[in-house]
Formats: sequence, structure tokens, C-alpha cells
Amino acid sequence: MTYLLPSAMLAALVLGIFSGYPVAFLLAGLASLFMWLGDIPLLAFSLIVSRVFGAVLENWILAAIPLFIFMGIMLEKSKVADNLLLELEVLFGGRPGGLGLAVVLIGIVMAASTGIVGASIVLMGTMALPLMLKQGYNKSVAIGTVLGSGTLGILIPPSIMLVVFGDILQIPIGGLFAATLIPGLLLGGMYALYIVGVAIFRPAKVPANKRIASGNRWQALWRVLQNLVVPAFLMASVLVSIILGLATPTEGAAIGALCATLLALAKGRLSWRMLGDSARETTLMTAMILVLAVSATAFSLIFKRIGGQRMIEDAVGLVGSGPYTVILVIMLLIFVLGFFLEWIEISFLVLPLFAPIVADLDFGGAFENSAQTLTWFAVLVAINLQTSFLTPPFGYALFYLKGIVPPGVSTGDIYRGVTPIVVMQLLGLLLVLLFPALALWLPGKF
Repeated sequence: MTYLLPSAMLAALVLGIFSGYPVAFLLAGLASLFMWLGDIPLLAFSLIVSRVFGAVLENWILAAIPLFIFMGIMLEKSKVADNLLLELEVLFGGRPGGLGLAVVLIGIVMAASTGIVGASIVLMGTMALPLMLKQGYNKSVAIGTVLGSGTLGILIPPSIMLVVFGDILQIPIGGLFAATLIPGLLLGGMYALYIVGVAIFRPAKVPANKRIASGNRWQALWRVLQNLVVPAFLMASVLVSIILGLATPTEGAAIGALCATLLALAKGRLSWRMLGDSARETTLMTAMILVLAVSATAFSLIFKRIGGQRMIEDAVGLVGSGPYTVILVIMLLIFVLGFFLEWIEISFLVLPLFAPIVADLDFGGAFENSAQTLTWFAVLVAINLQTSFLTPPFGYALFYLKGIVPPGVSTGDIYRGVTPIVVMQLLGLLLVLLFPALALWLPGKF
């Protein structure tokens, strides 16, 4: 009976999620209900209010979120990637799989520039997918390439998710940006190898564009480099300033937002209407994240107060004392939750509960301190949560793409296309789990 209330609270949460009720309101409502059921003094409510204001609403670091969102939206509306895709098609399009490699490279550039999965998926789906299908690409291969490269924005910095992680886990966001850079590029490289493998063994699935003359490629390479200069400068100005500690994440995000606005002005696309639309979309996305953060904070505090933290610690102890076993169980739980919840909801629910457990695990001297352990854990969670955009039934990237695919592309085609991408992401997760240096080598250089 000791864990009756926290078990009931988790059961009510699961039932509420499957009922389709908005998660933010569900969390807040359950916090209020179980504060009463747990006979928690009303005075404790003041602790929730002070925690909400102190940890969320007055948090200077979280101010980076709307700035990064605004930067991504402005870059997407500036059509930075349009010319780059055309030039990369000329550069690679004369060979089997060449257009697919171009799409992967565009996905990496957009991931590092915007960090917003929805914008990247819509952009790639409207710009690249019709071109690939017209050229004769297999539907599943084309769809998988677009989905894989489009979701890199959640992992490759600057990423909104990493800002949230850094705040929840209380680890430096600059170090977290550096830690996810190599794993993010590793996944991008795996997608590229996937295209190359298909081109070698099943070239009919990724045919070459025979209309592209080989003599134009040197000129195309020069134009590609020119088109990469501005996005590269923007990425460097944000990432280097944050990683080296020259600017806080909020200041770095402000630099990026300003540069994105100036880029839109330089390309002749900035208008009052575009500025207003960007500000409106930024406000909506920021409000969604903050409302969920407030509700999750209340839920977490009440859950711990009624014995939830002890219940989870005991449950983890039953699994086994091996630290890697514990990590595998947590990763499996997050992967399953990704079938039903968004990364924001999982982050605010899971990380506060499991972070203290992970920080206390003994990995036999593999990590220098708990901050390093939590950084590695954050990278694992980030890679894991990338799959939440791609796993049915509620993979949001699948919904984004389904809404814009050309006629003739079925839901089955989308599911078949995303399957090898999810497998590659899980393989990347396993590599970082077995070789922590993939995440920790770069932060150790600064």
C-alpha cells in the first residue's frame, strides 16, 4: 500500500493520455487531484507556485527558446535552402543516389540552421520529395531520406530540445551543444551511407538524372560553397559563442535571431507580414512549451511528495544493480513513450524523475563526475527522442509529411520508408551507449 497513490497517479496519467485529453491540462489537473488525495497541506501549494516562477517563468536560460524558434522560422521563410538544393542536384544528380545525398546534406544544413523539425520536414517534403519521385526514386527510399534528414534538427545544435535538457538537468548548455554535434553528424553520415548502399546494390531505386551534364559540376561546386557561406557563418556565430562561453545561450540565440532577420532582409524577403507571421508562430510554440513546463513542474513536485521518487528508485533497483542495465531500461521506457507523447512532454516528465538516479550510478570510473554522466545521458535521451517523431501512431513528422505528400503516396509507403531510419537511429543510440567518447570527446576540448 506504500506506493498506492503514486501508482494510481501514473495510471491516471496513462489513461488520460490515451483518452486524448491535452497533456498540459492533464498534468496540472492530476497534480491538484492527488495533492488533495494525498492529504498534502494547502501550504505546500505555495511551494509549487514559487517553483514555477523560480524554475520556469523567471528562468533567463529559457528565454533562449523563443529566440531560437524565431531564428528557425525566419531562416525557413528566407528560403535559404532552395538554391542550395538545386546546385547540389547538379553536383550529385548525374549519379545514382546523387539527389538523395543532396537531400541529406540539405537536412544537415537546415538542422544546424533552424533546429525546428516541423519546418525542416515541411520544407524538405515540399521541395525535395516531389523532385525525387519525379526522377524515379523508390517511394520508401525517398520518404525515408526526407524524414531522417528532416528530424536531425532536434539533435544537431542549436536545438530547442537541448536548451530544455540543459535547464532540467542543470548542466551547461554549451557543453551539451558540443556533446550532440558528433552524434548528430554520425546519424547524418549513416543516412548518407544508406543512400550509397542502395545506389550500389539497388541502383534502380535511386536512379541518376541523365539530363545533368557532367561539365557543369565544377561551377555547381563553386555555387554550393557560395550558398553555404551565409548559413555556415550563422551557425558558427551561434554555436562557437555558446560553446566557448563567449555568450550565454540566450545571448547566442539573440545573435542568431538578429542574423536570420538580416539575412531575410538581404535576400529581399523581409516584410511586415513575414515579421508578424514569424512572431505569431514563435509566440504559439513558446506558449505551448511553457504551459507544459509549468504543468509538468506541478505534477513532478506532487508525485515526489506522495512517494513517487522512492517508488521509481525501488523499481529500478528491482531491475538489477548494473548501471548499464538501468540505462537500457530507461531508454526502452523513453522509446515506448515516444510512440504516444511528444519530446516536450517526455522531457519534463521523465528527466526530473530519472536524472537523480542516473547521476548516482557507478560506472566504474568511466566518467569523471556526475555532470559528465548526465551530459552523456542527455545525448542518449536526445537520440532516443528523435525516434519519437518517426514512430507510429503519433509520430509528428509522419503527420507533417502525410499532409504535404504528392498524390499516390500512401501511409504504408511512409511507414515502410521510416523503418530503416528508425533502425539507424537505434544503432546510433547503441554506439553512443557503448562508446561515450562520441559524446564526451568534443566538450572535453573546451
